[in-house]
Order: sequence, then structure tokens, then C-alpha cells
Amino acid sequence: MNGQTPGGGRERRRLPEDRMPKGGVNAPVPVAPNATPATDPRLIVRQEGLRGYLGEFRRRLHSGELGSLPVVLALVVIWAVFGSLDSSFLSAQNLSNLSQQIVGTGMIAIGVVFVLLLGEIDLSVGSVSGLCAAIFAVLNVTHGVNAWVAMLVAIAGGTVVGVVQGLFFAKVGVPAFVVTLAGNLGWNGAMLQILGASGTVNLSGNDIVSRLYSTIYGQQAAAYGAAAVAVLLFLGALLLEARRRRGAGVPSRPAADIALRTALLAVVAFLAAYTLNQYKGLPLALLVFLVFIVVLDFVLRRTSYGRQVFALGGNIEGARRAGINVAWIRISVFAICSTMAAVGGLFLAAQIQSASQTSGGGNLLMNAIAAAVIGGTSLFGGRGSTWSALLGALVIGSIQSGMNIQGLSNAIQFMITGAVLLAAVVVDSLARRTQRAAGRA
Repeated sequence: MNGQTPGGGRERRRLPEDRMPKGGVNAPVPVAPNATPATDPRLIVRQEGLRGYLGEFRRRLHSGELGSLPVVLALVVIWAVFGSLDSSFLSAQNLSNLSQQIVGTGMIAIGVVFVLLLGEIDLSVGSVSGLCAAIFAVLNVTHGVNAWVAMLVAIAGGTVVGVVQGLFFAKVGVPAFVVTLAGNLGWNGAMLQILGASGTVNLSGNDIVSRLYSTIYGQQAAAYGAAAVAVLLFLGALLLEARRRRGAGVPSRPAADIALRTALLAVVAFLAAYTLNQYKGLPLALLVFLVFIVVLDFVLRRTSYGRQVFALGGNIEGARRAGINVAWIRISVFAICSTMAAVGGLFLAAQIQSASQTSGGGNLLMNAIAAAVIGGTSLFGGRGSTWSALLGALVIGSIQSGMNIQGLSNAIQFMITGAVLLAAVVVDSLARRTQRAAGRA
């Protein structure tokens, strides 16, 4: 048979000797003289300077990669509107109080971000926060356990709750929605059982949790020092990254880019420090909140574990084929979520100086999820950041604060917050549609 080998396979044709490249079949293929070598597009952007970055910004907008831009614009509009209605809204006192009040919900929202990155949901975070607050209050106040020990036990209790729920989801195969909905009821019942007949346990006010929330560093050097440390750490991280990229022979940020980013952060950080110093100073609760955001953002962005979380949220089957332990990632994410719910519950208990039957109830669950989504974390998984918790909590807290100043009812607050949440989801859905049209989703 023509062109067939005796075994039925296709015969491989050999080039004539005069057309065989020098060095045999393994010789490198010659490159055409006029061929253009492949260039990393990031290098082109950085070489073009400001013009390149503006072009890249327009491209990202057209392809639906909006990032935090919508929520930042929304926050500016909210502050401008309420500031024009009442000048006290933008006063140092109100903004300082706002920075403390968002910490509890913001801590819970950080954990919700991790679950949303998987494309899942946790409906138990409100009840878990109340349960852990009750554990701390009963151990410390009722049984006289050391406050540090009681706090660690309460946080560990949140971790255990997350592991249990993660096992049901990852190993048994029960949908996360069902597992955490059942947990919302079950952990709330456990909280009521722990609190007992009284239903309320008042904190002493001198315990570690209360001090973490209420302590404010009045020295102006504290706020300015924290701002300076943040800027220096950010600059150091950028310089280290640029050095490592240059050493690896890949494009790195030019000095002008690093200087501009550092200057923008410095303006925001020192303006915030100046505002806080106009009232009482730097709240310790805000500082702890920011530390959690930075550390967990590093985990998501700079560790193999974080990359696995994003990979699992983007394409579960692809992540499984890449060798990622899907069950382990799922369990660990739910453990992180419940742990952060416990931390947030402790701050909320310190805010009202008690743990009661209403702890973790009301609109706390919706506010925590809304903060993560409004801040820019996608409900569809694979896209988000711990900074979403800060931005989203600021939006929700600003709306509530502004409406309280205006004397509007809770009904109006709920409707407007719901409208903002819906708008955030609509923007997320449209962005995903645009990304798919551009071949980026």
C-alpha cells in the first residue's frame, strides 16, 4: 500500500539530503530574518510610560476587568452626597467612629471573601460569630477563665465549626448552601444553650477583647508612624519584587511606576492618619483589622495555597487535573471563614459590651456577605481580594452612618443597602459577560 508501513502506520517521509538542515533532524529551526520576536505585553506597557498605562487602563475597562474602580467611585459619591447634606458626616469624629464600627462586620467579610473565591457561600457566619462571642463571655465572666485563654478557645471553636462544615461539603458532598443553612440554625441554638436562662452576659470592660476594640492611641506619632510603616513596607515589597523579576530576566516595574504607586499610598495613608488625629487618634481595632487584611492578602496573592484557592474557584475540574487537593482546599477555606467569623463576633461583642441572644442575628449575615460582594469579590468565584472586605464595609457603614445622621428609618437603610448590593452583583455579571466576549473568562 502506498504511503503505509507494514504495521499499518503512516510512513514518515524523509527530506532529501540536500534539503536536510545542518546538524540533522535535531538542529534548531532557522528564524526568518524579518520575523518579530515575541514580546511580553506588560513590558510594552511599562516602556511606553503614562501613555502605555492609560491604554492598558482603557483595554481593561473594555474587557470588563473593572477591579475596585466601581466601589471606589461609589464610596466617593456616597461621601459627597452625605457630606453635602450634613457637614458632620465628614467630620473627624464621625469618620473615626466609622473606622471602629466597621471592624466586626469587616472581619467576618474577610472570611466570606475566601468562600466566595470558591464560588460557594457560607450562611452560618452570623450564628458562628454569636456562638464564639457567647463562648468567650461565659468562660471569662461566668467561669472566671483567663481572658486570653477564653479568647483563644472561642476562636478555636470557630475553626472547629468551619472544619466540620467543610467536611460535610468536601467529603460527604452536601451543597455548601445546605450545610451552612443548617449551621445557621444549629449554631444559633448552641449559642442560646451556652448563654443559659439569663440570655445575656455582660463583659467586664477590662478584658483583652474589650481593650482591643476600645483602645485608641492618642499620640499623633502613633497614627503617623503607622502610616509611615505601611508606606515603607509597600515600597520595600515593590523594590524586592522588581529586583527578583530583573534577576529572573522578566519585565519589572520601572522606578517611575514604583514612585507613583508609593506616593499615592502615602497620600491616602497620611490623610487618614491626619483625620484620625483630629479626633482622638489611631483606634487599635482599625489597626488590627488592617493587619488581618494585609496578612491574608499576602496568603492569597503570594503563596501557593492562595493560588490554589483562585485556581479552584476559576475551574474546579482544571484544578483537580492539575493535582490540587480539592477537598483540603475546600475544608481549609471554610475553616478560615468560620475563624474570621469568630474574630468578628468578639469585636462585635466588645462593641456592645455583651453577648446576648441577639448576637450574630439581625442583618449581620447579609451585611457581611454584602460587604464582600460590594467590595468587588465575585459571586461566581475566582476573583476577589481581602481588600474587598474593607471597601465593602466602608460602603455599608457609610450608608448607615449617613442615614442615621439624617434621621432616616431602618427600613430605608435596608432598601438602599439592598439596592447597592444588587447594583454590585449587576456590575459583576456585566463584567463577566464582557470578559467572555473578550475571551478572558
